[in-house]
Amino acid sequence: MWTRALDIALGKVVQIGLLTVELPSGRVLTFGDGKGPQTHVSLTDNATVRHMVINPELAVGESYMNGTLVIEDDDLHGFLELVLRNLDGRQRAWWQRAQQKLRTTVRRFMQHNAGRISVRNVAHHYDLSGELYELFLDADRQYSCAYFRSPDDTLEVAQEQKKAHIAQKLRIEPGMRVLDIGCGWGGMGLTLARNHGAQVLGITLSKEQLAVAQERARAEGLEQQVEFRMADYRELSGQFDRIVSVGMFEHVGLPYFDAYFRSVHDLLSPDGVALIHSIGISEAPCATNPWVAKYIFPGGYVPSLSEIAASVERQNLWIADIESLRLHYAYTLRHWFDRFVANADKVIELYDERFVRMWKFYLVACEQTFRLRRQGVFQFQISREVDAVPITRDYLYSGTADAELRAAE
Repeated sequence: MWTRALDIALGKVVQIGLLTVELPSGRVLTFGDGKGPQTHVSLTDNATVRHMVINPELAVGESYMNGTLVIEDDDLHGFLELVLRNLDGRQRAWWQRAQQKLRTTVRRFMQHNAGRISVRNVAHHYDLSGELYELFLDADRQYSCAYFRSPDDTLEVAQEQKKAHIAQKLRIEPGMRVLDIGCGWGGMGLTLARNHGAQVLGITLSKEQLAVAQERARAEGLEQQVEFRMADYRELSGQFDRIVSVGMFEHVGLPYFDAYFRSVHDLLSPDGVALIHSIGISEAPCATNPWVAKYIFPGGYVPSLSEIAASVERQNLWIADIESLRLHYAYTLRHWFDRFVANADKVIELYDERFVRMWKFYLVACEQTFRLRRQGVFQFQISREVDAVPITRDYLYSGTADAELRAAE
C-alpha cells in the first residue's frame, strides 16, 4: 500500500531529471525524464516509506537526520536541487495538496510569538554553543545574508560590505541614536558606533548572544557608545534617529507584523530612517516548512513581499526604497556549509552526528531554496516623512559610499 502511494506521489512530482529510489525490499523505482540533475537514494525501512507518503516535507529532513534516507555519495546539493526543481509548479498527490492548503490556511495560528514563547523560540536556535557559530561564521559573527559585489568575494569581505551598504542606507551621522532590533552578537551595532560615531542600543532575546555582545563592547572600549540589552521590541519607549533590524523580522510571526511596524513608527523620530533586512518571497504567501519549524526556527515565518508592504502601509509609514538581494544568500550559505563541513568533527564533539546531519540539511536546503525558488532578501528603507531620504539613489553610490565599501574590502 505505502509503496504504491509513494510511487504515485513521486510520479506526479518528479518530471525533471532522474530520481532513483531503492526501497527496503530491494525494489527500485525511477522517476523523471532523465534530463538534468540525477540522484540515487535508499530508504532503509518501511516506516520511512510511510512517513514519506504522509508528510514528505517533514519526512525528507527527518529521515536524512536519522540515517534512514541515504543519499548516494551524500550529495545533498544534487538531491535537493532535483527536489526543488520539481516542486516549482508541479503537481502533487491529492492528499499532499490538501495538506499544503491546510498549512497555508492556518499559518497565522502556528506563530504565537508572544512574550516568553518568543524567548523560548529564540533560545532553541541562538542559544546553542557559541563555539558552534565560531566554526562557520565570519569573525564578526554576521549570521545573515552577506552582500557580494562579486561572487568571488570572500565571506569576510561580503559581510563587511553588507554592513557598509546598510549604513549608507541609514545615512548615519555622528551622535545619532540608533536602535538595533535583534542585535545578534553585536557586530552591526559595534560597527555603527565604531565607524560612524553612533550611540547604539542593541536588543536581543538570546542570553548567549547578549553575553558575547556585551563582552565585545567592553573589549573595544565602546561601552559609552553601545548598550546591549535583553529586551523585546514591544517593551521599548522613546525615540531613535535610526532603526536597523537585520535578520530578525523572520522571527516576528505573521500575527505580529502590525505590532512590529507600529513599534517602528512610534520609536522612530519624525525625520528618522529605518532599515529592515529580511528574507522574503516573491509569490503568494505560504506556510513555513514543517521540518524547519520543528528543528531549526520554531515560530519562524518567511513573509511574502505583499504581506510586509500591507503591514507597513497600515502603520502610516513610507517605504522609501526596496532592494531585492537575489542569490546573495545562496552564496552566503555555501560559504557557511563549506566551513561547517570542514569542521564537522568539532561539531560532533559539541553535539553528535545526527546534529551534524540536521545542520547540513538545513544549510543546503536553504541554499537551494535561494537558488531555485522565488525566495530572496529584501531591504526595506522606511520613514515617517516623505522627504526623510533623498529622492534618488545617487547618495548610495557617491564617492564616499564607494570609498567605504572599498575600505570594507
